[in-house]
Amino acid sequence: MSRSGREQRLRDLVRLRRVRDRIDRDYAQPLDVEALARGAAMSAGHLSREFKLAFGESPYGYLMTRRIERAMTLLRRGDLSVTEVCFAVGCSSLGTFSTRFTQLVGVSPSEYRRTEAGATDGIPACLAKQVTRPVRNREVRPVARS
Repeated sequence: MSRSGREQRLRDLVRLRRVRDRIDRDYAQPLDVEALARGAAMSAGHLSREFKLAFGESPYGYLMTRRIERAMTLLRRGDLSVTEVCFAVGCSSLGTFSTRFTQLVGVSPSEYRRTEAGATDGIPACLAKQVTRPVRNREVRPVARS
């Protein structure tokens, strides 16, 4: 790779980190790939390809993972309904939220809330975050629709 190619790749990585930081910071706000791409001075397609190459998932997938991660924390607290948690983390559709939550966590939000309330009591927050981080559950089979 030429020097100018390496320099361009480094500039792209800086912009991709800024996009990731924005998602981490503003996950509860309405965000879409087009808006993220505009902020990074990239096309939506280029951002999606480069983001996935750099971080292993699409910008939308990363955003939803952050939202589900935060939802898990709120559901463990137990003082909000699943619907309230859905909107608190920036999702506008309870159905999409529940489907994505179940895909990533392996159980529905209401089941998670019921079984995990207080599960991290007494664990330092830095450890609780690592232990409870959502990981794609590839063994979950899609629900058949009729």
